[in-house]
Amino acid sequence: MDSFTPNEQGILSQFCTSTTSDVFCLMNLPEAVKGALFSRYSRSSKSLRRVLLDEFILNPESGFDAIVGEMKNRGESQIVATKKAEDFYDRVLVGYGDDSVAELGGAHLAAENISNLATKFMQDARIGISPLEKSTRYVYFDQKVDGKYRYLREERIMASKFADKYVAASDLLFDTYALLIPRLTKIEEEKNPRAPDVSERAYASTIRAKVCDLLRGILPAATLTNAGFYGNGRAFEYLLAKMYASPLSEMRAIAPQAQSELGKVIPSFVKRANDKYGKEMQGYMGENRNRIASLAAKHSSDTKQDTPHTTIVEFDSDAEGKVLAAILFPQLHCSYEEAQSIAKRMPQAEREALIMAYIGNRANRRQKPGRAFENTFYTFCVTGNFGMYRDLHRHRILTQERQLLTTRHGFDMPQELIDAGFETQVREALAPADALFREMEKEMPYEAQYVVPLGYRMRWYIKMNLREAYHFCELRSMRQGHIDYRRVAQDMHKLLQKTHPLLASGMKFVDYSQYALERLEAEKKIDKKLAQLDQKKN
Repeated sequence: MDSFTPNEQGILSQFCTSTTSDVFCLMNLPEAVKGALFSRYSRSSKSLRRVLLDEFILNPESGFDAIVGEMKNRGESQIVATKKAEDFYDRVLVGYGDDSVAELGGAHLAAENISNLATKFMQDARIGISPLEKSTRYVYFDQKVDGKYRYLREERIMASKFADKYVAASDLLFDTYALLIPRLTKIEEEKNPRAPDVSERAYASTIRAKVCDLLRGILPAATLTNAGFYGNGRAFEYLLAKMYASPLSEMRAIAPQAQSELGKVIPSFVKRANDKYGKEMQGYMGENRNRIASLAAKHSSDTKQDTPHTTIVEFDSDAEGKVLAAILFPQLHCSYEEAQSIAKRMPQAEREALIMAYIGNRANRRQKPGRAFENTFYTFCVTGNFGMYRDLHRHRILTQERQLLTTRHGFDMPQELIDAGFETQVREALAPADALFREMEKEMPYEAQYVVPLGYRMRWYIKMNLREAYHFCELRSMRQGHIDYRRVAQDMHKLLQKTHPLLASGMKFVDYSQYALERLEAEKKIDKKLAQLDQKKN
C-alpha cells in the first residue's frame, strides 16, 4: 500500500473516500476526469491515488486546478468545471482512446413528459443503462394541465387528417379512466375491508395499487410519464444515435435535448452521437430498418385476434449435457471438450446427483445456481398486453424483441371490471381508439401506436438462459406482482418443467397462489420498516 505525507493525505481526502484503505471511491470529480484517470491508471504501475496525485493534481501541465481545485471556494459550477475537463480529457487520452474508456464515466438523465411509447424505446438500451419510470401502478394519470389530459399530441398526427379523431379517442379513454377511479375504489374497499392489523397507510396504498392495476389498460400509449436513466457514456452515445435514427418524431426531438444535457456532464463521451460518425451510424440504422420492412412486407398477413398465451419455441436438445460440462470444467484440469465427453459418459443417476448438488439447498429466490446454468437457452413467444410488457421489459440479462403495438389481438379485460359491471363502458371507450388505429395504421404505422391502450395485446419473444429463467420466473410470480405478468412467469415455469424437468427442479419459489390484494403484505412490511426507523430516531 502506498504511503502519503500528511499534506498529500489532505489533498487526496477531497477526492477519495479513504486515503488508507485499499478499497475506496472517487468523489468531487467531473465524470470526464474520472474516465481519464481510470484510463491512465490501467496503463500505469502506480496506484490510483498516486496517479491522481502525481499526474493530475500536482502536474502543472494537466490544468487540474483550473478544473476542480478550489472550485468550491470560487463558487464555480460543476458545468463550468466539466467544460474545462473536456479539453483535459482529450489531452490525457491521446493514445488511450479506446471506446471502452467511455464506460468509466456515467450520468443520471431525467426525461419528463414523454410518452409511454418513448420510454420503451429508450429502455431498449438494456446494457449499460439502468432505467426507472413513473409507475402506472402507484400513480393516477387522471390529472389535467390547462384543461387537457396529459398525453402526447404527436406532431405528425396533429398535422394530419386524424388529429380530431385522435384527440376525441384519447380524451374518451382518459375520461373513462378518471370516472372509474372513485367507483372502483369504493367497490374494492367494500370487497376488502381494512383488517385491524393493517394501518390506514398500508390499506390506502394497497387499494390504490389494485385500482391502478385494473384501470391502467385503458390508458393509451401516448400517456405522458417521467423516466430516469443512469448509464455510462458509451451506452448513452449509442442510445442517442438510435434516437436520432428513430422513425418517431418524438424520439428525434428528445435526442438533441438529451445530448445537450448529457454534454454538460459527460461531453467527451457522447459527442460522437451526432457528429460525422454518428450521422453515418444513424443512416445505417434507418436504411436497414426501411430495407428490412420492405422485404418483410410481402409476407404480411391479416392477423386475427389472439388469446393471451406463452409458448416455448426453441430450446437446447442437449441442455443437461451442456450444463454438466460447464459444472465439471472449473473442477478439473482438462479441456472443455474433455469435460463434454465426461458429461456424455456419465450415468443418469450421477448426472442427476451432480445437477442437484449444483442447485443446492436454496433457502430463498436470491440463492440461484451458478454460471453453468447460463449455457443453455430458451426462446419464448408471448402474447400479452402492452402494460404487462412494460413490466417484463425491465429485465436486461436476456433478449427481447417486440412487434409494433396493435389492437388486432384483442384487449385483456380484467375480470374485476366485468364483475363490477364496467365492461360495456370500457369497451365503448376502447372502440374509437381501435377504429382509429386501424385507419391510421395504413398510412402512419409507427404513429398509430400512440392511440393503442395499454390493455391491448401484442406479441414479443424472450430469449434467456436457464439462470435468468430462475430469476425471472421466481421474481415475476411473487405475490405483489401484477396478475398479468405473474401468469407469464407461471406459464414459463410450467413449460420449463415439461421441457427439462431436472434442470427446472430447483425452481422452488414460483408462486401460483391467488390474492385479492396483491400489495397488502408488501405494504405491511413497509409499515414495519417505518416503525423501526422511528425507533432509531427516538
